Amino acid sequence: MCGINGIYGEENIGLAKELIQKMNSCMEHRGPDDNGVYTEEIIALGHQRLSILDLSSLGKQPMQSNSGRFVLSFNGEIYNFNEIKKELEGYDFKTQTDSEMVLAAYEKWGIECLSRFNGMFAIAIWDKTKEELFLARDRMGIKPIYYYQKEKLFVFSSEIRSLLESGFIPRQLNIDCLSEFLEYQTVNAPNTLVKNVQMLEAGHWMKISKDGLTKKPFWEMEKFTAMQNGINVNEAHVKIKELFFESVERRMIADVPLGAFLSGGIDSSAVVAAMSKISSKKVETFNINFAEKEFSEAKYADEIAKLYNTNHHEIQLNPTDFLEELPYALMAMDHPSGDGPNSYIVSKATRNAGVTVALSGLGGDEIFCGYDVFALLNKLEHSSLRYLPLGIRKALGSLLYSIKKGNNTHKIKQVLGAPKLNFEGAYPLFRQALWKEEIEKITGDYSSDVLNRFLLIGDKELYSKISVAEMQTYMQNTLLRDTDQMSMASALEVRVPFLDHTLVEYVLGLPDAIKHPTSPKKLFVESMGDLLPESIWKRKKMGFTLPWSVWMKNELKSYCEANLQHLQNIDSINFEAVSNIWNNFQSSKALYTWTRVWPLVVLGHWIKENKIEG
Repeated sequence: MCGINGIYGEENIGLAKELIQKMNSCMEHRGPDDNGVYTEEIIALGHQRLSILDLSSLGKQPMQSNSGRFVLSFNGEIYNFNEIKKELEGYDFKTQTDSEMVLAAYEKWGIECLSRFNGMFAIAIWDKTKEELFLARDRMGIKPIYYYQKEKLFVFSSEIRSLLESGFIPRQLNIDCLSEFLEYQTVNAPNTLVKNVQMLEAGHWMKISKDGLTKKPFWEMEKFTAMQNGINVNEAHVKIKELFFESVERRMIADVPLGAFLSGGIDSSAVVAAMSKISSKKVETFNINFAEKEFSEAKYADEIAKLYNTNHHEIQLNPTDFLEELPYALMAMDHPSGDGPNSYIVSKATRNAGVTVALSGLGGDEIFCGYDVFALLNKLEHSSLRYLPLGIRKALGSLLYSIKKGNNTHKIKQVLGAPKLNFEGAYPLFRQALWKEEIEKITGDYSSDVLNRFLLIGDKELYSKISVAEMQTYMQNTLLRDTDQMSMASALEVRVPFLDHTLVEYVLGLPDAIKHPTSPKKLFVESMGDLLPESIWKRKKMGFTLPWSVWMKNELKSYCEANLQHLQNIDSINFEAVSNIWNNFQSSKALYTWTRVWPLVVLGHWIKENKIEG
């Protein structure tokens, strides 16, 4: 796991080298073990290395191919690199790294090499002969690539902050995406909150040369949602367990200490169970524990740790510890999000315990129907309300909201008032933070079709459509981005077995009848057999919950207000509307929960730290 940078088109190569060094330094946290710079005529590549495979200096990057034609700067892991190397007989490998395999594979197969890779990756390869820069991002969007283009200049990086450090990019807020952030607590790729800075979409490659820029997908998730005819549930159980164990085993290859996050939920418990069955050594497991029982899952994590005889690390935190770390968590936030600090705390504690690679259960909810939105949209799909005239539905929603005002009833009101009471019409409403009328007051603008491009999945099974929507929006642009920036802030590599593309492709193709979650993640739990105790999969889903509302009205009040003040400097933001939301929250009005206020605090902090103007 590393950080990559590049500048194409700057003819002053001395300046380009100087700027790449600055960009590298800006994200030294991503790869503190080594760094490198390569320059040649119109290209400069940078690299910060976190050594995972072949810890020797031979793995230094940027790395050149044996022929000298190709130069690589690579971030990620290709888990099947040893199998691919067997197909590359004749190439004289100098290292035991997956990075060198990427070079050899691209030299032999070109773009087609991407279809052979199983892993998470952000790849940059310079072709000296064609004077062409090639970039690619993994199928699931686990590793990021941000870029900026203006005329003949093209700059890319693993982080937005590093791009800004180059000095080429104006520090301007992307006003066109401000309402999207306020509505969904993130901005979906390819857009970002910095004007003219884009994010390469998951499963895409691009080439940059004197002829311009070409961008295409090499893998499209929605193409795997066709129902697999004739399959029965028992066959599915066997195949899912097989694919999951293969995925976990692939992600246990490392030349550094490796462990796992263990919350005690279904997903993390399954990862630990599989690791324990695969490994001949004790698995290192990590759980963050709070003394307050209502926020602690420690007893469930402890149960799994004892069942699988792991070397368990229970890291005790009190609210004071968390509050002290919070400013550092926000400092680590490369792109603002309504989530993230929890990942920072867990990652830092795990890295401090001596582990460099940790496996996570992220992704299990998205592919195995673990969120409430799956059940809710299924009920909606089969509801007689769909056949009521729009006027009656709107009246019914308004009546419910007048009887009991709250976020949930407001959401119901919006759903009932949607032109179409189906997946496409209702899904975007379930992920909203601030409401249309609030966003309009803050920005004077509101676009209701932001997520529409992610919902054009056609006549497929409902659960697979929801899975695709969740993975392409909330998972990729909030959860995975937060995990990357927050874990790499502590130089910790996080691997996600549930997002192995072979497992994702298979589950997306299963019919709803097999996936229907009559109990939590029923299909996956049954596939794991007796590896998961009933006490784990039957318990109520908790997540990493903390007393945010109390803190923001007491210990964090002045901190929040100070960060909100920075929104006054943005011309396109009506600060009076922001203040009204904050004051209503402080007055404990039912509609104003902390989750709807916190993204504004984060936005203000990010604007201040990155000197963003708007």
